[in-house]
Amino acid sequence: MRFLLSTIGSRGEAQPVTALAVRLRELGNDVHVVAPPDFEELITGNGLTFTPVGPNLRTATAVKSTPDELRRLAQESVREQFRVVTNAARQADVLVAGGALQHATRSVAESIKARYVYASFCSNTLPSPHHAPPAMLGRVPVNGTPEENLAQWEQHRQYFVSSRDTLNEERAKLGLSPIDDVRDHIFGDAPWLAADPVLGPWPGPGELTQTGAWLIDDQRPLTPELEAFLDDGEPPIYFGLGSMRGSRDTAREAVEAARHLGKRVVLQRGWADLSVDAPECLTIGEVNQQALFRRTAAVAHHGGAGTTTTAAAAGAPQIVLPHMYDQYYWGAQVERLGIGRAAQAVTPNVLAEVLELADQARKVSPQVRTDGAEVAAKLLMSW
Repeated sequence: MRFLLSTIGSRGEAQPVTALAVRLRELGNDVHVVAPPDFEELITGNGLTFTPVGPNLRTATAVKSTPDELRRLAQESVREQFRVVTNAARQADVLVAGGALQHATRSVAESIKARYVYASFCSNTLPSPHHAPPAMLGRVPVNGTPEENLAQWEQHRQYFVSSRDTLNEERAKLGLSPIDDVRDHIFGDAPWLAADPVLGPWPGPGELTQTGAWLIDDQRPLTPELEAFLDDGEPPIYFGLGSMRGSRDTAREAVEAARHLGKRVVLQRGWADLSVDAPECLTIGEVNQQALFRRTAAVAHHGGAGTTTTAAAAGAPQIVLPHMYDQYYWGAQVERLGIGRAAQAVTPNVLAEVLELADQARKVSPQVRTDGAEVAAKLLMSW
């Protein structure tokens, strides 16, 4: 079969899409991935065919934008998505849209009579009376009654309205009729949830396809420098913000909190290019988190779905420092399971509390599924 997998998001969306693509290819399929140019090395390094779409996110996210500017940029990206996805998907049997703002993928699938599935990586990005929408454009919704949550989801629908005219213009070029509700059009009639059912269960209503998180089986070795650091003392605290634009003060506070408790730190630079000049602190670049987290005392991070799941699977207690989108949700989930805390900063008190959760984190670890990409690939191939 021929698959086209598309995402326009950060690494938190590009990495699970890549994981699914790798498994589909291993099962003998022809797979093409469309993603932002930042992730070319990730995707092609896993032996996949790649087409870039949109701007370089690392550069774009370094510039602060107003809500109006963000809406305009999203609208401008619609035309490019249609152009790129249409060209890449000409012979595809199935198109998979990974994450929100996938304005073109369903329309292109419709135009070439291919199957379509929308996949979310977090339960609270899909409408439900049991949770509020994710944080968007600086607004952090708060869970309320079912009626209050549904009212918030109606407001959430409006975030997609600004792209409707452009989307319908592009649909007309493909000979397709206009649509009225952009969000429901993107989500489709039967969205999938690519999240771990222990960490992020679907609360209803109704049933949907929850495959488990799409994780790459990372076989990369740790660098000799990192191996030597890990071997030279007690398990350290990991601190990293991934593709988020965090402040260096946040990293410095984390290092100082760890030192206050006599703990060493592994600090990942990430897109914020974090660095702290301090004893017993090793700064690293890109790393195999699956291998590293198993050797840490705790993991402090931004609260992305992939990092949260990887830390949980490794049995490491977590401090979640949410910035936006679904990160507040993941902070609440690690607290619900007793395997971590959500916080605004890593302080000695917060870190001490989280270190006390190590036994519970190890108990939860075996329950975290690592076969989500396999499950999803086999379901797609059964169509």
